[in-house]
Amino acid sequence: MKIGLASDHAGYVYKEQIKEFLTAAGHEVVDFGTDSEESVDYPLYIRPAAEAVAAGDCDRAIVLGGSGNGEAMAANRVPGVRCALCWDERTARLAREHNDANALSLGQRLISPETALAIVKTWLETPFEGGRHVRRIQMIDQIEA
Repeated sequence: MKIGLASDHAGYVYKEQIKEFLTAAGHEVVDFGTDSEESVDYPLYIRPAAEAVAAGDCDRAIVLGGSGNGEAMAANRVPGVRCALCWDERTARLAREHNDANALSLGQRLISPETALAIVKTWLETPFEGGRHVRRIQMIDQIEA
């Protein structure tokens, strides 16, 4: 799977750890930055990752910040992106099963590195259930139009 990664300064450390994890698991990673813990404006990095998903250049994206809130908001402004802010494996599983989340947002200041990697693993491995959820995804897409 081709996965876009992006973070601001407050998510940089986990972004680098997740990059190593994804590469070791055989995924192709496109790193949209940032490249240090120096303060930056997160939309400059998050939006290109989300746009890559919307354009089909990446299958999914993982975005990170201090809380993950702003990053999820920025990603969700891109039509076709369904970015879920997750705090544990359960929220990650449900984001995939029910919402077909094609982007994941994580807050480095709120979860441990082990939890972050467990969330990523669950999110990558969980399929979309389809069924009644398809109608709801279509409704979200209509809101964007």
